[in-house]
Amino acid sequence: MIRGNTDTILLRFLCEGDSYGYEINRQIVRLTDGQYGLNEATLYTAFKRLEKNGYITSYWGDENSGARRRYYTVTETGRAAYEENCREWQSARELLERLITHGQD
Repeated sequence: MIRGNTDTILLRFLCEGDSYGYEINRQIVRLTDGQYGLNEATLYTAFKRLEKNGYITSYWGDENSGARRRYYTVTETGRAAYEENCREWQSARELLERLITHGQD
């Protein structure tokens, strides 16, 4: 179920501010106490898909040391998609809750 929400998860972090893949994944791992993380291929495939759909844009950082980082920023279209995905997720969650726990009172 989590994998089906990768785009929404990435958009959530980018709605908070521009970031790059490694940093976002590090936050995901931290917030899930190490129970979930994205492999590099999944992460960058998702970024390409989000960029193709117009949900994010990217630019190169100007780091003085280390490797250059590609930063991502959410677009207004991406913010709207994030909000819609959250509404759909909430609705699905409520339906699943009813179906799974029905009659267990």
